[in-house]
Amino acid sequence: MENVHLAVDEDDLYSGYNDYNPTFDTEELDNDAGFQEAVRTSHGRRPPMTAKFPGTATGGRPLASSFGNRMSMASSMGRPITGAVLDGSARPMSAVRAAGFTSSRARGSTHDPLGQSKGPAPALEEKKEDLHEEKVKILEKKVNDLITESCMAQSVGNSQLALEKAKEAERKERALVRQREQSGSAEQINIDLTYAILLNLANQYENNEMYPEALSSYQLIVKNKMFANAGRLRVNMANIFVKQKIYPKAIKFYRMALDHISDDYKEMRIKIMQNIGTVFVLLGQYSDAITSFEHIMSKSPNIRTGYNLILCYYASRDGDGMKIAFQKLLSVPLGIDDEDKYISANDDVSTNMLIEAVKNDKLHQMERELKARAEKYVMTAAKLIAPAIEASFAAGYDWCVEMVKSSQYMELANDLEINKAITYLRQKDFNQAVSILKTFEKKDSRVKSAASTNLSALFFLEKDYEQAERYADLAMIADRYNPGALVNKGNTEFVKQDYMKAAEFFKEALRNDSSCTEALRNLGLTYKKLNRLEDALDCFLKLHAILRDSAEVMYQLADTYELLEDPQQAVEWLMQVISVVPNDPKALAKLGDLHDLDGDKSQALHYYCESFRLFPCNIEVIEWLAAYYVQTQLYEKAIQYFERAILVQPSEVRWQLMVASCFRRSGNYQKSLDAYKEIHRRFPENAECLRFMVRLSQDMGLQEVQDYAAKLKKVEKMKELKEQRVKSAREGSARGRREGSAGSADSGRSSSSHRGERLGAQVMSLPASNEPYESSSPKELDASYMDPLGPLMERPKTGAKVRVDDDDDFADDDLGDELLPE
Repeated sequence: MENVHLAVDEDDLYSGYNDYNPTFDTEELDNDAGFQEAVRTSHGRRPPMTAKFPGTATGGRPLASSFGNRMSMASSMGRPITGAVLDGSARPMSAVRAAGFTSSRARGSTHDPLGQSKGPAPALEEKKEDLHEEKVKILEKKVNDLITESCMAQSVGNSQLALEKAKEAERKERALVRQREQSGSAEQINIDLTYAILLNLANQYENNEMYPEALSSYQLIVKNKMFANAGRLRVNMANIFVKQKIYPKAIKFYRMALDHISDDYKEMRIKIMQNIGTVFVLLGQYSDAITSFEHIMSKSPNIRTGYNLILCYYASRDGDGMKIAFQKLLSVPLGIDDEDKYISANDDVSTNMLIEAVKNDKLHQMERELKARAEKYVMTAAKLIAPAIEASFAAGYDWCVEMVKSSQYMELANDLEINKAITYLRQKDFNQAVSILKTFEKKDSRVKSAASTNLSALFFLEKDYEQAERYADLAMIADRYNPGALVNKGNTEFVKQDYMKAAEFFKEALRNDSSCTEALRNLGLTYKKLNRLEDALDCFLKLHAILRDSAEVMYQLADTYELLEDPQQAVEWLMQVISVVPNDPKALAKLGDLHDLDGDKSQALHYYCESFRLFPCNIEVIEWLAAYYVQTQLYEKAIQYFERAILVQPSEVRWQLMVASCFRRSGNYQKSLDAYKEIHRRFPENAECLRFMVRLSQDMGLQEVQDYAAKLKKVEKMKELKEQRVKSAREGSARGRREGSAGSADSGRSSSSHRGERLGAQVMSLPASNEPYESSSPKELDASYMDPLGPLMERPKTGAKVRVDDDDDFADDDLGDELLPE
């Protein structure tokens, strides 16, 4: 059996490794004569291997088992290299075939599981850029990038750059189409890309107001049958015609767009119908506009269309149509849930947190805006049609109030009643206005506060300050945070000259509403009364930041700077006043006064002349101009201004004396004497006129000199007698004050009244620099409560403000004013 060999599977990696090869037995090397001889001699080269392991040189005898006798090899056979090839396969390192060992490995191959003996991997094959499809894809990407850049530039407001990018995208897209056609792949042209490029280009032309180019681009899209639904773009073309005010063509294109839009797109069709109705309004074709708006209200009613329908009926003077349209407006559903859902019904913490989270979210804000806009349309429509639907505006308001009370806008009924009272005010029917407003004293706090505020304003205008204060207190009790009521209360304290308390009320009104311009302006005027000029300046600067174009605020700043002895700043602010209201004579006169104080007579003359040209009745301007020409010895020019002063103040003798004096100084004695004779005829007791007549008669050698001298003595004697009587009366009154104790109080009152008269006379004689900006108003209080929106407004600042509804382009602003609290 020892000569019997088992068949070995060539695929068996581990065959023969249980056999023992004595060649690797290092313990027997010392007894191996051949090995020792090879080590000692010079032929230490190992002999070539001629035998195959595990057999002998003859290949007939198998190797002995490791459990049998070990066979010593002859030295001539040599010793194989460690790790020699056995049966044609390399010695494996593991029992896993994936490591790279197979039984068919050639003799002498090394262990290389990673294939490193093959060298580095070849480089990846580079893309061939010259391929046509690759070029087309790259160009398409560039075109898309340009479209994106154009849109981004437009989003940041750079319309010019957006247009340039759109044009560049169009050029590259044309090059792309040419390449497709040259290569014979025209069927692969990207139609969607072409549509996007043309549409973007048309939009950018329109944004840059290049309307003919935009229409051409839109026309290219519309006429191309390959673009699906391109007919809708006629809406854009119609919008351009509206901007160009070519309204008939706009209507034509709107209707063409309607023909290309199916009934499935209901919302888009409704919007186009709205545009058609608006264009009919611009054309003045109200009947056609009514047809369009009525169709919309029957299909998909909305607040804006209902309001426009009312305006069209109002323009057509159709009272019944206005009533029907108003009822339709009130019945339009808003789609807003009840506000009670935002009120917590229990003490559940999680529920309360959820309600607080959604109470001011975007959806709720949108609902509030929608409701506020709807209420604005309803109020404006009611104020517009109320005087037109009935025989009287009162009956019209009553009908509107009844309709509103039975609708979802029942809260607006009280506001309409207040507006009815304001309409009575415009008609100067104060009793009716007061009676209506007094009916709100028992209403809820909001309405009561509004009515009391307006009543306070009314009584303040009538100078019934006691009633004004009473209703201001009622308004504050109803709503302590009502800035209008606080302003009215401050006004009453201002009238009582309690400026510190008035300033506190104005400041409280500002704390409640920082945008209350009435309180800010009145506070600045109060600080001027308290001589706190720096604080007043701060108030007017803040007011100027709110009301940038208010000439009155600029004038107050100029006046404050003048009081602060900064004429340069005062002149700069007055120049801003002139830029806003170039025809204001008061500001021009003030500029002339400041330049006169600065010594610049030429500039002062210029501004005084401009002021006289615009308002030739200002006696102070007339006096300055006449005095200027007298100083420059241009008496003829001075006479013109003195004659104008005579027309303004015909009972003032000094202007007539100045005319006669100018004739005398210019050497025209005869005219001067005639002028003095006329003055003496009208004012026979004027001693100064008689003196000049005596002097002229002497110089001219006239015989009437004795008569004039006798009259002069008589007049002087009468004047002395009058002065003696006045002096004795004053001494008697002084002696009575010293001796009589019982009449001391009455005497004090008389003295106080005399002081008041002298003070009033002094105020009336002051120059215009200390007067308020509004020359038509009294000097003290009315100026403090004028509207800060401009010097021409005649509404007093009594804490109530005028609310104007700025609605559609068709709204009538004249019907939108009403006194309401802040």
